[in-house]
Amino acid sequence: MFSHIMVGTNDLDRAKSFYDAVLGTLGVPPAMVDGHRIFYMTPTGVFSVSKPIDGEDATFANGGTIGFACNSPEQADAWHAAGVANGGKSIEEPPGVRAGGMGKLYLAYLRDPDGNKICALHRM
Repeated sequence: MFSHIMVGTNDLDRAKSFYDAVLGTLGVPPAMVDGHRIFYMTPTGVFSVSKPIDGEDATFANGGTIGFACNSPEQADAWHAAGVANGGKSIEEPPGVRAGGMGKLYLAYLRDPDGNKICALHRM
């Protein structure tokens, strides 16, 4: 359904350091830098971080979340730990199993250094 997802940053070097570490736990290679943007290319899609083209400050979406698929709870935990170690902030409940209408999911939530809400998700 999606070709790519892009979030904004006010510090491209900080964002690259954070996402290289976090996405590296999922087997994604370090970002390709293209001027004011960075790109993480995978067979299933592209995740990108960009300084705003209009020159204004980047802001995060209120109510928005970007989820990254994980192969196991351990991979989600590694993702979360890498995020916290690289300037992210753990939010919501600690990583763990949540049951709901979508069945049992293992979830871990972070705010990246720019405040974007991201999630690691493993379907149990």
